[in-house]
Amino acid sequence: MSVDQMPWRPAAMSQVESDEEAPPGFIALRFAGIGMMARMIEPESLSEPEDWSTMVGELKSWGEVPDPDSISSLQKIPSPRGLNVVLQADSTWLAEFIPWASDGRIRARAKAAPEGSRIPIGGYSYEGRDLVILRLLEEEIESSAEIILNALGADDADAAEAELHNAGMVLGRYHTKAENARLTPSDQSRWNARNQWLEETLRATFLWRAPFSKDQPCTLSLMDVRFNDISGDSLRIGRTRLADALRIPVCEFPAMRDLASLIHDLSRLHHDAGSNLELMPLRLALIEGWKSRAPTEWTSDNAFYSHRGGLAIWEYEQCLMDVLEATSHQSGAPQPAVEILRYVQVYQKKMFGNRTFGGLSGMAAFFGLVTLYHTFPWTPSEVALPLIFLGASALLMRYYRGMSPPPEQPFTTI
Repeated sequence: MSVDQMPWRPAAMSQVESDEEAPPGFIALRFAGIGMMARMIEPESLSEPEDWSTMVGELKSWGEVPDPDSISSLQKIPSPRGLNVVLQADSTWLAEFIPWASDGRIRARAKAAPEGSRIPIGGYSYEGRDLVILRLLEEEIESSAEIILNALGADDADAAEAELHNAGMVLGRYHTKAENARLTPSDQSRWNARNQWLEETLRATFLWRAPFSKDQPCTLSLMDVRFNDISGDSLRIGRTRLADALRIPVCEFPAMRDLASLIHDLSRLHHDAGSNLELMPLRLALIEGWKSRAPTEWTSDNAFYSHRGGLAIWEYEQCLMDVLEATSHQSGAPQPAVEILRYVQVYQKKMFGNRTFGGLSGMAAFFGLVTLYHTFPWTPSEVALPLIFLGASALLMRYYRGMSPPPEQPFTTI
């Protein structure tokens, strides 16, 4: 295939010599750019059915896979996430090659997915790294992306909100199952370090660090989820995006990041459709759908608290990853990510201004406690002033929390 037929490769990055070993039938590649590097493994030659038998000969299979000797034909279909190959054997199979190192949890996600999800049923790995996942070829079914795009194009708010609410429920059901499969503490230092690398690599004029909200533990994150992955009540479990090759994750992520992935995909669809509908009620429908099925703790006010990151900082990361991928291809400014990022500083400035009330609350609480300490044992006349301070502290903190932007509010409306 020509370079143009390999859309998963970072087109604007130079191919350099790789020091990585590849199994027989595969080739290891390395691409380098300014501040970026990507390692990939691709099939070396795959034109005839016999090539498939040779290629999988030394790989370790798992689950259900077609008998290599039964394959009568194959058809290659490039995609932005890697090569797809339709195999004709006893049944028609779809083989999805994983060009960049997977996080090793594709099978875990498939096992945790709710009944009815479209999951890989087999695959091949090499030294613990998944190289190919397999599933029976699916019939073409209408995805949530198509339904939402049509509704947005027609400015049909009811149809768009209904489908967004359903998509949120589908994602929430997955997270309820994922909670039972894997749950680890939040990893704030690595999350901030990842954002820092993205900002430095992209020479961003803005920085965002957060202590992150409570109730955001790590789980079996989908890493990247789009409305194309949702059809009816079914969720498709598949490969991650190019950004995960340009910056290999060294941490796990919370369910909130998956919700941010869908929220940002909604922004893409809204932009592509040129819709006149307001984004806020559309985002709210998606969020409410997710909250109705996801674990209660993960949908709390604390989890969505924007002054400590909430959903907003994960949406910010989604925009940065769009820009990262566009930079690796030199494909121009990706919209709406670039437009959204223009408002990040305004968003941060507003939250910084809000912190004045948080600071006043802390000062009032301090004065109240110090006064109580120095007037012990208390008399009715002496206790009045510290109680006023403490009451003012509580009111100021309540006001401060109320100033936190709601999760359904886009950056562009701040």
